Amino acid sequence: MLSETSTATVRATLPAVGAAIGEITELFYQKLFAAHPELIRDLFNRGNQNAGLQKQALAGSIAAFATHLVAHPDQRPDVMLNRIAHKHASLGVTREQYAVVHEHLFAAIVEILGEAVTPEVAAAWDEVYWLMANALAAIEERLYAERQVVAGDVWREWTVAARVEETADCTTFHLAPADGSPAPAHLPGQYVSVQVELADGARQIRQYSLSRAPGSPVRAITVKRVHGPAAGGPDGEVSNRLHAHVRTGDTLRVSVPYGDLVLRDSTAPVLLASAGIGCTPMLSMLEHLADSGHAAPVTVLHADRSPADHALRGDHRALTHKLADASARFWYEEAAEPGDGEGRLDLAAVAVPAGTKAYLCGPLPFMRAVREQLLAKGVPAADIHYEVFGPDLWLASA
Repeated sequence: MLSETSTATVRATLPAVGAAIGEITELFYQKLFAAHPELIRDLFNRGNQNAGLQKQALAGSIAAFATHLVAHPDQRPDVMLNRIAHKHASLGVTREQYAVVHEHLFAAIVEILGEAVTPEVAAAWDEVYWLMANALAAIEERLYAERQVVAGDVWREWTVAARVEETADCTTFHLAPADGSPAPAHLPGQYVSVQVELADGARQIRQYSLSRAPGSPVRAITVKRVHGPAAGGPDGEVSNRLHAHVRTGDTLRVSVPYGDLVLRDSTAPVLLASAGIGCTPMLSMLEHLADSGHAAPVTVLHADRSPADHALRGDHRALTHKLADASARFWYEEAAEPGDGEGRLDLAAVAVPAGTKAYLCGPLPFMRAVREQLLAKGVPAADIHYEVFGPDLWLASA
């Protein structure tokens, strides 16, 4: 994929570019938003921008892609590309926007690296960028075609059919298409984007996992209210808006479903491990397993602050009981009940059958810890799948 000349140049300059990539991406976003303020208002997550998370994810993705090309010039890092493409498709990103990104990204590279950006260096990194951009655009166009939508036209109006307060900070919104048409199909584990108009007129977008199985006549998203001080930043703009203002009968702008973490159809044993609001895609998978009569062992594991904070706890137990061979174990940091674990999720006493396919969702430290325990129990790395809420800093740092 990457030409021999460019491979040599990128290999030689990768340390310098990698060392400056944080500065480059920070300046890139400044330039991009100065030229296109509508992007920070209506497309990019302002919370992630303020926290620097999107900058970290972009920097890591570029560096990881370039490193992969240098090490494997004839291969493409499809796992990384597919994950990014699904996120982009849920936002309605189009091929034309990559030219806009290119303009401001390369202006930032030249400004930060100065005279080090010779014509040869510029040409090599230009090749890297367009290999990545064109690959993403092609995957995104395929994803749009699979959903039978025009590229970028992913938004529809949905009516809030019901609102259920699950915990003090988690609310489930049951949604139905506002025009009465059938809900588009989705796979267990996928998410939708929700665009919400805020008080200042911005139309901010967030992704929420679908917490019901594909066979349900309505869709459901369970939204956790983000408290800024507890999360080390400002209050969540969209989550707090949904909690405070959206009621039964209101309409929401929702995308068609996307997401590459999906339950594979298999007769193999399944392990579903989650923490906090990471339970939502796991519950979609669990309900699908129950509905389809999955006969192999299913192990359901969840960690939370307390039973009162465990959203959809009753569903977790009820769906587990519907399966022929399933068990559920919960861990809580406080107020653990008889039979529950105390503290962090611990697989020491959990049997993991041979051939288990594992799915993880929760904070990065939680998923790293569970993955290490699964590897120690003999689960192959290829059989451990995960979902990150927000910019994928794990993938970017891999």
